[in-house]
Amino acid sequence: MSRIAKSPVTIPSGVEVTLTSNSITVKSGAGTLVQALHASVEVNQEGEELTFLPRDGGKIAHAMSGTMRALINNMMVGVTTGFVKKLTLIGVGYRAKAGDKSVNLTLGFSHPVDYVLPVGVSAETPTNTEIVLKSADKQLLGQAAAEIRAFRPPEPYKGKGVRYSDESVRRKEAKKK
Repeated sequence: MSRIAKSPVTIPSGVEVTLTSNSITVKSGAGTLVQALHASVEVNQEGEELTFLPRDGGKIAHAMSGTMRALINNMMVGVTTGFVKKLTLIGVGYRAKAGDKSVNLTLGFSHPVDYVLPVGVSAETPTNTEIVLKSADKQLLGQAAAEIRAFRPPEPYKGKGVRYSDESVRRKEAKKK
């Protein structure tokens, strides 16, 4: 069983934390994030640290206390430094162009794909085959990156498609005569 819940989360300077009975709000200059607390987890603020304890000795309570600690730690990192996901387009004619609230993708279809970014996620295109997504919310950022990748996932024969920049695609050998 994981013991991640036993280590406290330190609150960085410039971050304001508000605890209620069923939610936690983390606020900074970079943004505000809200997380609902699980009923079997007790969160205590002692100075500049948050501690997580299971309300009862059950297996679910122990698991959820570690999960809540990880989620709230990601919130602290998100409002201070933020998260970044990089996508790469590989294929002839594949290109992307970021607007203010959307990303226009040309992925070999008969029509361009226009992906509307969720609120809280911003996109840049340093080159026309790279997309850089930034957000304070790690879950929302990962979901947006996965939705963009799902338009044209990388295929195993030529490697064409949209992939994460650190992703490696296993290549298959072509059919032989």
